[in-house]
Amino acid sequence: MKCLHCLIEFHANEERTFICEDADESWYIYTYKCPSCKKANLYLVNTQTIRTPKGTILINSTKNTKSKTPVRPKGSNRPPCPPEVPIEFSKDYNEACITLFDSSKASAALSRRCLQSILREKGEVKHSSLANEIQEIIDKNNLPSHILDIIDAVRNIGNFAAHPIKSTSTGEIVDVDPEEAEWNLDVLEALFDFYFVQPSKIQKKKNALNKKLSDSGKNHMK
Repeated sequence: MKCLHCLIEFHANEERTFICEDADESWYIYTYKCPSCKKANLYLVNTQTIRTPKGTILINSTKNTKSKTPVRPKGSNRPPCPPEVPIEFSKDYNEACITLFDSSKASAALSRRCLQSILREKGEVKHSSLANEIQEIIDKNNLPSHILDIIDAVRNIGNFAAHPIKSTSTGEIVDVDPEEAEWNLDVLEALFDFYFVQPSKIQKKKNALNKKLSDSGKNHMK
């Protein structure tokens, strides 16, 4: 798993602590201690109740888990938004990450709105439904093929044909699968890298080279 504090992958040794049983069955705290930063990742877990013949509650396996919510730290396992990304995009992305565990619906609404904003500003597509804007950016064919593939998958995973409100009202809170919410964030990260991070890195290298050329009396790169 990935530590929510330092975002480093580690082999999880899970400790389960039973809290109580109620109308929603059994509640536990799952603890994972990160060997890198030495901090504990705590999850509130709701599981099905399984009893032994004597009536005691068994600590359930993962397949019986109904929900698993991080409570320390409160956040996501997504990397922080790159500093090169403008605030009008990073704000929605960060909120989509934070709300992912609590509500995939809210997370997907934020990430779809962010995706549409990027396609309009950076991809220069015409204002329309998200499905049409995705098709337009694909038709332009000015993005790497691997990015076009994952953007196109947004429509397939979201099943816009069956749920047109996802396409026409991107900010609406509508039913989504957790996988769809996760995929939307993957798409945003790829677009952030293409539109903001890589151009910034290239510009910094160009500036450094131009300084060396200037110091040696040579002309700058154009």
